[in-house]
Amino acid sequence: MNTNHPSLSTRPFNPPAVTQEPAALWSYFFTLCRIPRASGHTEALQRWLVDFAAEYGLECRQDKVGNVLIRKPASKGRETSPAVVLQAHMDMVCEKNADTTHDFNTDPIQLVVDGEWLKAKGTTLGADNGIGMAAQLAVLADKTLEHGPVECLFTVDEETGLSGAFGLEPGFFEGRTLINLDSEDDGELFIGCAGGMNSHITFHFETEPAPQNLFYFNLQVKGLQGGHSGDDIEKGRGNANHLLARTLWQLSHEVDLRLASFTGGNLSNAIPREASCLAAVPSSQKETVRVHLNYLLADLEDEYRLTDAKLAIELSSATAPSTLLQKADSQRFIQTLYVCPTGVMAMSFALPGLVETSLNLASVKPVDDNNWLITTSQRSSVESAKHALSQRLEALFTLAGMSIKHTEGYPGWKPNPESALVKLVANTHKDLFGKEARIRAIHAGLECGLFLLKYPHLDMVSFGPTMRGVHSPDERLLMPTVQPFWTLLTETLKRL
Repeated sequence: MNTNHPSLSTRPFNPPAVTQEPAALWSYFFTLCRIPRASGHTEALQRWLVDFAAEYGLECRQDKVGNVLIRKPASKGRETSPAVVLQAHMDMVCEKNADTTHDFNTDPIQLVVDGEWLKAKGTTLGADNGIGMAAQLAVLADKTLEHGPVECLFTVDEETGLSGAFGLEPGFFEGRTLINLDSEDDGELFIGCAGGMNSHITFHFETEPAPQNLFYFNLQVKGLQGGHSGDDIEKGRGNANHLLARTLWQLSHEVDLRLASFTGGNLSNAIPREASCLAAVPSSQKETVRVHLNYLLADLEDEYRLTDAKLAIELSSATAPSTLLQKADSQRFIQTLYVCPTGVMAMSFALPGLVETSLNLASVKPVDDNNWLITTSQRSSVESAKHALSQRLEALFTLAGMSIKHTEGYPGWKPNPESALVKLVANTHKDLFGKEARIRAIHAGLECGLFLLKYPHLDMVSFGPTMRGVHSPDERLLMPTVQPFWTLLTETLKRL
């Protein structure tokens, strides 16, 4: 394989010495760590995949939205077997710690081995879904595997609205069996997922000149774990936007507080880890702010001691900005953000232990001098509940004088425990490892629900190695689970 491909980052990159098998899969994953692939910016990876197919003499096609399909013929004697589709998404969530200098558009991911875990230095790792892509590439390149025709589908921009799956045209692939490689728990087979949609709320406010005789200060909520707004929403972790709104609401009942700015979170599918604001109070109330902030922090540290032990709220003095929000607008924003629901809304009675409906108060970002954008993400395995929660948000924010728009959203994937594919993979798992695989649904969104809209005949299953902390700089991959993942995949291909 050509390692001097122009799509690869030329910045310093020293992959760790991972001696575990399968060597080819690890090699491809390390290569992917050198290719910029932020959501919305996967062009370099698309070119690399097309060149990879040409290098191995494989049929390749690309659609108008950027999805890439690479076909590999059946191994000898398996020519009459039905085709199977292996699917993973190209893009990765690009999150980094505030003190980390990293440009996701140019810099390779810097890898770190921590015991049995593979991590990145201060950023997301990109094992979601880079490890799935690496498995696809290893299958395509390996001439020793036994399998029928294989179609490897690489979709774009799964993390920011599943636009690749939305744009997939009927007939782009031929297989009637699809294995999604975007799951994160060794020993588990996923057969269903939640549907989701986002809401975008515009908060319009008026400003006035900022007096110079006030005490101006920055408040920053930090140290939270964050995580995936689907997989981790039930873990009780703090939401930085909600916690900062709570802090401001409680302070505003003790002091004459005004806001100048508020920023928190980044992506709709990541629980916000950090949020900050610039606020002001009369100089005579400076000490009152410090005292009540200490009381509040003590309460929060106790509440989150088991789920977010590193939670911190930092107070620092600041210089006066040019403008402040008018007082009524400051209060309207604080109250509305504080009352906005976030976290688990309902648990499933159909599948005990599964989150049915949730909401993530994902981000608050400035748009211009008089508007901020609030983004939320709603998920549910019940389609009507997803829409009802979005309507509830619309009622709340409209009542607060804000405008709201909802995205089209995506459907869930209804579980089918009687699936022939699921039974085959489950039996294969038991034969290989001597234990039953756990069969379950997931609250996170997978592209499988959208595939079913255009390919209603599909029989699907999803599995992968163990990952934790995805969508946050704490993302990590449990390296010993990669070999079983590969073994299950290749043996399944052999048995299909």
